[in-house]
Amino acid sequence: MAGQAAVTVQSVSNRRVLAVAVPALATLAADPVLSLVDTAFVGRLGTVELAALGVDSAIFGFAFAVFNFLAYATTPMVARARGAGDIAGSGRVVRRALTLATLLGVAFTVVLLVGSTWFVTAMQAPDEVVGPALSYLMIRSFALPAVLLITAANGAFRGFEDTRTPFYVTLVINAVNLILDPVLIFVAGFGIEGAAAATLIAQWVGAAIFLVLLHRRGVAERWPRERVTLSELAPFMRTGSVLIVRTLLLVLSLTAATAVAARIGTVEVAAHQIVSQVWFLLAMIVDALAIAAQTLIAGLLGAGNEAEAKRLAGRLLRWGWWAGGALAAAMFLVGPVLGGWFSDDVAVIAAVAGVVPIMALMQPPAAALFVLDGIFLATLSVRLLARSTFAGFVCVVFTLGATLGFGWGLSGVWWAMTAMVLGRLAVLGRAHVRAPLSN
Repeated sequence: MAGQAAVTVQSVSNRRVLAVAVPALATLAADPVLSLVDTAFVGRLGTVELAALGVDSAIFGFAFAVFNFLAYATTPMVARARGAGDIAGSGRVVRRALTLATLLGVAFTVVLLVGSTWFVTAMQAPDEVVGPALSYLMIRSFALPAVLLITAANGAFRGFEDTRTPFYVTLVINAVNLILDPVLIFVAGFGIEGAAAATLIAQWVGAAIFLVLLHRRGVAERWPRERVTLSELAPFMRTGSVLIVRTLLLVLSLTAATAVAARIGTVEVAAHQIVSQVWFLLAMIVDALAIAAQTLIAGLLGAGNEAEAKRLAGRLLRWGWWAGGALAAAMFLVGPVLGGWFSDDVAVIAAVAGVVPIMALMQPPAAALFVLDGIFLATLSVRLLARSTFAGFVCVVFTLGATLGFGWGLSGVWWAMTAMVLGRLAVLGRAHVRAPLSN
């Protein structure tokens, strides 16, 4: 077929899976560096400024998580079109994703600017933190369209089976931010506003690079230059609305766990923060397999090779279990000393050591869950994903309630996190066994 995409009916080699997964993992790992760089430089300004950055990071983190559907929806749509040899169709998907990213970015920039005071006060920021938090928020709000364009572009390149390009662009974004942060914060004397401006510029540089690269690909592949209508955005909005609900349920589950840990005590919430951040890092490692599943399985289904797609899904699930087992073993080994890497408080170190075994036991089923997420995202089975997240939410809330009622302490919080994983896995695992790759 003329214009046939890279994904065809032949089997997918392990090397091909790793070619997608490894750069994707590097990109996932590089993204948090942007916030760490800001934190390192802003921390030198003082405690108030660092607290302000913390408030704003929570606001932006929530906003960016909500709009992750721009990547999740774009990847399988592009991969499936290219698997079917419909290069023009994949181009239409990319143009629609970028258009929607621009519209949503502009709209929610206005929302952040108009509601900035409300957002900061809703985070219960102390009076001395409100001023610098507002200053940072007002400047960085203008980066929201760039961030959403980057998110959509990431989804597009994953659909092209190209995860190297997003990694390189992410490196450029981080390099620009690393250079501008000290210049604007200290040399120019802009303080926390300089940190916001550095991030703003870096993210717009990244968005511009992505747009240039996608334009060049569009010219080379002769994508149709059609005006995108609102009706053409409807599939994204339908998929996105369900994925937003899923994201909100996940955020609520994690927030509830943190709230219960905080209610138990200061030592417990400090230990929970350490263990949860390590858990997020481990999840990021396995999420690279989920990205490979989204890309390659969607492409195989587009090419009409459902049998190979099922075989690949089974292989990735096995890899997930093995990766989870390796991560569990690593956590059991470092558990006794893990807390000491982050804190000098003997009580915190002991609390971390007490719950790391629970987090370790969770790793194999959690890894399988993340791979299943990727498999069902490849088929855009978003309602199933939302149902599984609701099941996990019910499990975590029930177990957290029992933790408070029976005094199970921080261990109860992490058994609640485990219950969330198992609840979600039960729903997705049952669906996968009954009807693999159905949507």
